[in-house]
Amino acid sequence: MEIKRDRYLMQLIKKRDNGRVKIITGIRRCGKSYLLFDLYRKYLLDEGIEEKQIIEVQLDEIDNIKYRNPFALSDYIKGQIKDRKKQYYVLIDEIQLCAEVSNPYVDDIDEKVTFIDAILGLMKMKNADIYVTGSNSKMLSREVLTQFRDRGDEIHLQPLSYAEFKACYSDQTHAWRDYCVYGGMPYVLQLETQEEKSRYLKDLFDETYLKDIVERKDIRNDQEILEILLDFVSSAIGSLTNPSKLENRFLTEKKIKVTHTTIAKYLDYFKEAYIIDSANRYDVKGSAYFDTPLKYYFSDIGLRNARLNFRQIEESHIMENIIYNELINRGYNVDVGVVGYSKKEKDDAGNVKSIRVQLEVDFVVNRGNQRYYIQSALNVDTKEKQEQETNSLKRIGDSYRKIVIVKDDIIPWHDEKGILYIGVQEFLLNENAIDL
Repeated sequence: MEIKRDRYLMQLIKKRDNGRVKIITGIRRCGKSYLLFDLYRKYLLDEGIEEKQIIEVQLDEIDNIKYRNPFALSDYIKGQIKDRKKQYYVLIDEIQLCAEVSNPYVDDIDEKVTFIDAILGLMKMKNADIYVTGSNSKMLSREVLTQFRDRGDEIHLQPLSYAEFKACYSDQTHAWRDYCVYGGMPYVLQLETQEEKSRYLKDLFDETYLKDIVERKDIRNDQEILEILLDFVSSAIGSLTNPSKLENRFLTEKKIKVTHTTIAKYLDYFKEAYIIDSANRYDVKGSAYFDTPLKYYFSDIGLRNARLNFRQIEESHIMENIIYNELINRGYNVDVGVVGYSKKEKDDAGNVKSIRVQLEVDFVVNRGNQRYYIQSALNVDTKEKQEQETNSLKRIGDSYRKIVIVKDDIIPWHDEKGILYIGVQEFLLNENAIDL
């Protein structure tokens, strides 16, 4: 099955031959190798690049195990670049499998040579364009990116968007339903039964992501804490929380004492592995950020559901998570908005006093000088519900576009305040829907 990843393919194409190493990052099993060795390779061949100009090294294959030595890797690739007049394309998969070895040319046994040295050396060859992927328990892909500092360009790959998923889904009438339950990990599309999909996602979490973190961070004694924390975060998507609140939850629900600093550290591990992401709270009128609380979202909603054994399939929170991922995919910076205002109330004694009220905007979305305010709502089918969902938007006061995304398939329309109402599937399938 061919899956189109045009958004990411175009990013690679735009960065072609720019003199920098292209680093494909993303959660494991989201399709990094497929993007590079199938889609991008096909593009190069279609552009007239000869097979011998494409140098492929997949370090997770036993035939290439010798190239896990950085000296051998460098020598092999340089040996394949035979014609100085031609441009060569170097594609390396699982770069972190390249070992750290001692420098045999100096007496200092502590001086090490790594894949970073090999790649930086190859980058000095003017007719070599280099692409790498990397992600496992030894070195997560975010760390691979950091190693190259200002010499690399990141292409961050997400699991399938709803548009990508639906385009290759056999029964499109059930695409939205299934996407909300099983998410967009590419291999899910090859599985037929609900049992197969459920088992794959559960095993992926247990046998890949958790093991990677436990081994990478050497926290085997705290694996139970990691698993409980994942369950807590899974059940709280779309809800404000912070490490202190989670510390209290450990104590009250599990009778386990875990400090908020430890919880914060473990949450960072999940973020480093691209399992979750966080959205900070932003004071719209005060133009300032709050330190806490914040919201956490899963990079793939199917993984979140699998973590909870598919017990909590709440449409409102799932839809919010999917919208968040889509906005990130489109290159926006996304915060959680807070709109504060004062109102008068009488106390029990009949005295009028002013109280401060804070309303939430699901997403404050920015890219350059563009800004949008977005609410995710299952429906606005009554006047009361419409008022509830738009109260915060109406109190913002600026002229940026304001949008309410609903579950139902509706004809997009604007109310008298200029607020756009649009169905979630149309929003996800049409990248220009945000500007209707």
